[in-house]
Parts: sequence; C-alpha cells; structure tokens
Amino acid sequence: MTTPAKPAAASGASMLLRNPAFPAVTAQWLQPGFWGEQARPVAVGGRGGAWFVHSDAGEFVLRQYLRGGLVARLSRASYLFTGYQRSRAIAEFRLLQRLRELDLPVPEPVAALVCRRGLWRYRAAILLRRIAGASPLPEAPGVDDAQLWQRTGQMLRAFHDAGLDHVDLNCDNILVADGALWLIDFDRCRLRPAGREDTAWKRRNLARLRRSVSKRCQGVAWPVLWASLLEGYRR
Repeated sequence: MTTPAKPAAASGASMLLRNPAFPAVTAQWLQPGFWGEQARPVAVGGRGGAWFVHSDAGEFVLRQYLRGGLVARLSRASYLFTGYQRSRAIAEFRLLQRLRELDLPVPEPVAALVCRRGLWRYRAAILLRRIAGASPLPEAPGVDDAQLWQRTGQMLRAFHDAGLDHVDLNCDNILVADGALWLIDFDRCRLRPAGREDTAWKRRNLARLRRSVSKRCQGVAWPVLWASLLEGYRR
C-alpha cells in the first residue's frame, strides 16, 4: 500500500508535498535552474514548461503548471489561490497516489510544490519518476499494430471503470514502454464515483482522444486502428 505523503515543508508562502520514498527532495528540485544541464526540455506535447531530469537519484520529469489559450496572455504561470489542497499540483499528486493504489499504470509522483504570489495567486510544479524508454503512442514502435490499439482501449476502460475522468485525454498522454502502456498528465482530472451509469464524461474523453488521433496519427490507417481501440474498450 502506498505510504501517504505529508507536507515536507509548509509556511504561509509555500508548501512542498513529498513522496516518503524520496526523503532528499527539497523545493529546489522543482526548479529547472537547479538542475542546469541535467534538465532537458520535453519536446513533445503540452505547452512547454516540462523537463526530463537526469540525476544521481534517478530519472524524473519536472513539469511547471502553465496556462494555454487567451488567458495565458494575462497570466501564463499563476493561478487563483483558494487553499493548498485545492491547488493543481497538490490535487494531481494526490490523484496519482490514489490511481497507483488502484494498480493503474500511472507515473509515480515524487513531489509537488506550491508557491504563493501575494494574497491571491500561486505558482506550482510537480516532479514525477520518468517512465524508462517511453514513447508517446504516435511515435511508438508498432504504432500500426491493431493489437496495440486494442490493448490501449482495454487500458482506458480500466481507468473509466475506476471512475477517472481524464479531461485532456490525447494520444501524446498515452505512453508505450517495452510493450507496456501508461497514462500520464492528470492536471484537472478527477475521480468520479465508480460503477455509475453516467457515460457522458466517458464519451467526452473518447471524443477528445479521437480528435487527437486524427491529427497526430495521419501516417497510419488510424480509422481502422481506432476501431480496434474501441473493440478493446468494449470488451
């Protein structure tokens, strides 16, 4: 069973939530400048603000929370502060812990940092253990293999059966590593009551994924592969 994470450091200005398996983590670990050349920007997916980190303690992914769209013109990296536990980094860290307790294939959270900016704003970052040898689904070896897509559908069904509403379900958030499948990026996602017949949110998840597949997988017969994904999902 996962050991519950507790704040490693908290004050009126910031909060660091740390996985007990990584006792050496400090707030500096969640600042890309701390790593220097050991941090390499992630090139695929997202809005920027993510780095692969190579360190003596392991391989990590560091992600800062950034806004997209029109609102980013006003505030690229800060959010309205309504309490540490409702901040995006802490919420995602807690959700990842819960999904791992359910034996679902998600990255291990290492730490989350929330730093207040004045009375009403905050900035945040999260540090995750990197999944070794992982590639996004559109770039994975065997991306044209119908069985891979069928297994992807089965994985997504397992998450939905657990109640996970993944609000940014796209094919770059599905990783393939040595044949194993993983799901990543749970910012703003939530667990709904499992077992309920409400399927509207599940349909929204799948519709968003289909749009992503149609854009990112044009080098393969994606409509046929999508049918394989749905076959796996409905089993």
